[in-house]
Amino acid sequence: MASLQLPVPPEWIAPFWLGLQILLILCAAFVLQRLVGRCLKRLGERYPLPPELMMPVRGGLRWLIMGSALVFVLERLGVSATVLWTALSGFVAVAAVAFFAMWSVLSNLLCAVLIFTVGPFRIGDVVELVETIDKPGVKGRVVAINLLFTTLIEMPEAGGATVQVPNSQFFQKSVRRWRGAEIVPLVGEDKIVGK
Repeated sequence: MASLQLPVPPEWIAPFWLGLQILLILCAAFVLQRLVGRCLKRLGERYPLPPELMMPVRGGLRWLIMGSALVFVLERLGVSATVLWTALSGFVAVAAVAFFAMWSVLSNLLCAVLIFTVGPFRIGDVVELVETIDKPGVKGRVVAINLLFTTLIEMPEAGGATVQVPNSQFFQKSVRRWRGAEIVPLVGEDKIVGK
């Protein structure tokens, strides 16, 4: 009995087929992302969900869908899924350690951005960080605000020293504020300047 021989496909068929599979994966991810976006939009319109909540959810789902599509594409290109997940988990572990190591610096940077945008106080104001009701905290005139510290000059009766307060402290404690120069002059000033 004669054996059947299948014809050998041309050499260009394999790369064409691989490219078509990758294109289908990317198109499916794009369509899925659009469908999820529309569902979330309808959900937000139907129920009184705040846009501040929906925006991070939509972004997180978009990244999840596109990341999954990237994993599928790399798997089609011959990269092992085990190698991908090992690399991803290693990257996440290193990023988490770096994040916790830099937590105080990142906290002060974020608080500096909030001080600049929200404006709980400004240069020239007198502020006091309140420790407790019966225990006074640091009190002084704001002379500089940078990304890590707010520099205060203490009141003349406290000695007039320069104090650098980490920006995060202004969001962890109660703060008393007096606008401009309406409260007390700096050391060496002869008169109080109005608002």
